[in-house]
Amino acid sequence: MKLRPLTGAITALVTPFKNGAVAFDEFRQLVEFQIKSGIHGLVPVGTTGESPTLSYEEHMDVIRAAIDAARKRVPVIAGTGSNSTREAVEFTRLAHEAGADAVLLVAPYYNKPSQEGLFRHFSEIAEVTSRPIVLYSIPGRCGIEIGVPVVERLRAKYPHVRYIKEAGGTVDRVDQLKRALGRDITVLSGDDSLTLPFMAVGAEGVISVASNLIPREIAKLATLALADNYAQAAKLHRRLYPLFKALFVEPNPVPVKAAMARAGLITSAEVRSPLCDMAPANEKLLADVLKELGK
Repeated sequence: MKLRPLTGAITALVTPFKNGAVAFDEFRQLVEFQIKSGIHGLVPVGTTGESPTLSYEEHMDVIRAAIDAARKRVPVIAGTGSNSTREAVEFTRLAHEAGADAVLLVAPYYNKPSQEGLFRHFSEIAEVTSRPIVLYSIPGRCGIEIGVPVVERLRAKYPHVRYIKEAGGTVDRVDQLKRALGRDITVLSGDDSLTLPFMAVGAEGVISVASNLIPREIAKLATLALADNYAQAAKLHRRLYPLFKALFVEPNPVPVKAAMARAGLITSAEVRSPLCDMAPANEKLLADVLKELGK
């Protein structure tokens, strides 16, 4: 498989539901909407895709549906992480066989392994695929950070460990990773509101939630930043910033699904328990932001 760069604007896809089941027809339409809007890549079954509440079969079916719908037009980065190493290994093996261009591996959540445990976890997974691996450090959800020394060790041992989605909320981490690994690591922002500052210090794109709703704008923002046109990128960032914040006024992906349903991109804002509908006050806040943006 020819390697395509995993940079620019990459959408962490929502998983639409109808009456409790995955709405695969709408999911395929979303993939088409994303690609036609100029998005640079897709991540099915990440946190935004509600991976914790999908069954094993649903998880793989969504990955296969994304690969099939994308038809090689953009890279598909399958979410195959888990807090169980065995499960992550199996998901990764199956995603490789299904034709995923790369895999996204979140740090094990709840278990809170040591840094040595993290290294061993990711090493076991790296052994079952030759496709690019995107590490995913999000301490706010997982309780642990993938330390820079662990990233260095993994990169030295496995050439295909070459990307990291950084969602720790601090620009310092981009500097730390780039100082340690330089061009040997590609950093992708995990927060829409931090895409521009991250890219200003060396990140090369974003795995975005907002692009579910506004793929064209997020693709433009990333493209401007990659071209070092920070003046225009900053103008776009400031216009979109209220939306970036509003989409996280409640746990992701509750607000973005509500916004997408409002825009007619999905039939229902349905999420799976323990997530629930937005509080009325927050729904009004989101609606006001969308109205201001003309959405």
